Amino acid sequence: MATKTTLAAIKNDLEGYIGKKISLKANRGRKKAMERTGILEQIYPSHFLVLINEENFNRRLSFSYADILTETVELTLYSKDDKKIRFSVS
Repeated sequence: MATKTTLAAIKNDLEGYIGKKISLKANRGRKKAMERTGILEQIYPSHFLVLINEENFNRRLSFSYADILTETVELTLYSKDDKKIRFSVS
């Protein structure tokens, strides 16, 4: 069972990537999966926001830290030189 410290550790790990490019793959259930690339915009105590630039508008998507823990959302972070770093819970 996930503890508050596990979720807090996920939050702390993501804080260093605010304003940086990330890719996400979200399982929306019943054979619906979404893959997008955007910017990690904001971190809140129980969720985080990703800004997605689509063709005619910007979209903000919200995910909880529990989504990462349960692997409903898979994140790929990018370093300064655009190397991909797979985000996982250790």
